[in-house]
Amino acid sequence: MKNLKRQWKFIVVLIAGAVGLISQFALHSKSLFSIGNLQFPVHAIIIDIIGILMAISLLLEIFHDWKTGRYGVDILAVIAVVSTILIGDVWAEWMILVMMTGGETLEDYATGQANKELRALLDKTPRIANKLVDGKITEVKVDDLQVGDTVLIKPGQQVPVDGQIVKGTSSFDKSSLTGESVPVTKNPGDELMSGSVNGDVAVEMKVTKAAKDSEYQSIVALVKSSQAQPAKFVKMADRYAIPFTVISLIIGGVAWAVSGDATRFAEVMVVASPCPLLIAAPVALVSGMSSMSAHHIIVKSGPTLEKLARAKTFAFDKTGTLTENQLIVDQVVTDDKSFDQKELQSLAASVEQQSSHVIASSLVKATDKDLIHPVTNLKETTAQGVEGDVDGKHVKVGKLSFVAPGHEKLNVTSTAVYVSVDGKFAGYITLKDKMRPESPKTIERLRRQGAEDIMMLTGDHKQVAEKVAKEAGITDVRSELLPSQKIQAIKDVPKHLRPVVITGDGVNDAPSLTAADVGIAMGAKGATAASESADAVIMVNDISKVNDAVAISKHTMKVANIDVLTAIGVVIIIELIAFTGVIPAFWGAILQEVVDMITISLGLLAKTKPSDKQFGLEEK
Repeated sequence: MKNLKRQWKFIVVLIAGAVGLISQFALHSKSLFSIGNLQFPVHAIIIDIIGILMAISLLLEIFHDWKTGRYGVDILAVIAVVSTILIGDVWAEWMILVMMTGGETLEDYATGQANKELRALLDKTPRIANKLVDGKITEVKVDDLQVGDTVLIKPGQQVPVDGQIVKGTSSFDKSSLTGESVPVTKNPGDELMSGSVNGDVAVEMKVTKAAKDSEYQSIVALVKSSQAQPAKFVKMADRYAIPFTVISLIIGGVAWAVSGDATRFAEVMVVASPCPLLIAAPVALVSGMSSMSAHHIIVKSGPTLEKLARAKTFAFDKTGTLTENQLIVDQVVTDDKSFDQKELQSLAASVEQQSSHVIASSLVKATDKDLIHPVTNLKETTAQGVEGDVDGKHVKVGKLSFVAPGHEKLNVTSTAVYVSVDGKFAGYITLKDKMRPESPKTIERLRRQGAEDIMMLTGDHKQVAEKVAKEAGITDVRSELLPSQKIQAIKDVPKHLRPVVITGDGVNDAPSLTAADVGIAMGAKGATAASESADAVIMVNDISKVNDAVAISKHTMKVANIDVLTAIGVVIIIELIAFTGVIPAFWGAILQEVVDMITISLGLLAKTKPSDKQFGLEEK
């Protein structure tokens, strides 16, 4: 709606100019009335009315900005319009109006070009699904699908919602979601992610999540959120507003005083119009957000880029962030010579095979399938463990107090499950976090990118946390923290080490992500509370994207600053030329359009690839 309003302003100004030209040259319009030396023919009245309305509109916006504590450069545009009205230079006034409304239209166009990756994602949103009812295909809206429905996905079609294959085997392209370039083969029982594209074979899928909760729709929601805050982009230009306005008014005032001609002041004000300055920051920042999207990072607002570019402290959650959301077997320790390590792990995994607990599933995953045997008389004791019969033996797996009372003095500092067989303590299995292969390199690169402090915030035990931190290359470790203590740790970061960026993936990370200056969520697993609370969401399962986010932010802010300063420099040079009186107001307005084009072109450079140094790939 805002963009449409801007376009209509531009169209109205063009129509006023066309009517004015016809009135002046074709119909030879004469003055309807005069005030002093000023003549007011029809074309002048038409353009002056439009100019006054535009000036009033700008003044209302300026007044609103002042009430919210913002001091922009729009006042110069108002002064330029009023000046040309007062000196009676109608066509210079019209060119200023073209410049103002045309500059806004050019900004919208440039923003649209910079934002095309985001729009492409929205355009691909699946809307229709082939629902199977009694073997017949019925086309329904994706939003009408319910959990438990069966959907047919034809070759080349997008998966409409998250689900599970019940019939058929095919390959699926998930590149738009995860960045994986090679299609993945999916069989009956495998999970399908909405937004992935089916290969050559039709499959039937059971819906496991409604559309609003599915993967692709959660990404779309994040993209829409990232598009909702364009007004904040101008803050960067506002930092230069007061000095630029003062300098321009001084140049114009001195030109008037030296020449004794008010026209000279108007000529300077025309070229001092702030359009290039206002366009520079938005185009660069939207280009940066678009570049983020192309790297599978959704940024929700422009200020996030500014904070990321200046960030000095980075904090990470441990499980699911620095490590994969999976444990691996570290040691198998037997306490009974009747069992070797292989048999002990086999018995434990067999009993745990039906449990959904992360420790149980990790143990089962780490055990050879041939070693996992059927279990009978399975019983689970909440928060304690499980027990059952395997190959004629009664096996208990879980906490030490549940498995073998009386052995509580056993000191095992790692994450462990304990095992007893036929009522006798048989040993224990320790598990450790599986480090993401890219985590150590990510930490190293962050230091090269300017990070002054990197810390790990986790609720896990001290020994486990320190072991992971050492492997990742982090020395500042805060362990055994409650969510409230994580928030306090962020608040305690001194001012000279801010902004603070924290990366996490779980529901318990959501408060911390909100408390930090920038919260980044690992959102590859779907829409979580962490994703909703974050300022940016990494849509692939790759923590090195934090490096990409920092690099793109630094590159974007560098381009934006260069663009703004270039716009100011060029405009001031033109003002100084106008000071001499060699640039009539009309041609000064045309020069401003040239500066607008230069500004937009520079802003779009934010979409180019950052340097290796910004990516943290070069040694300092």
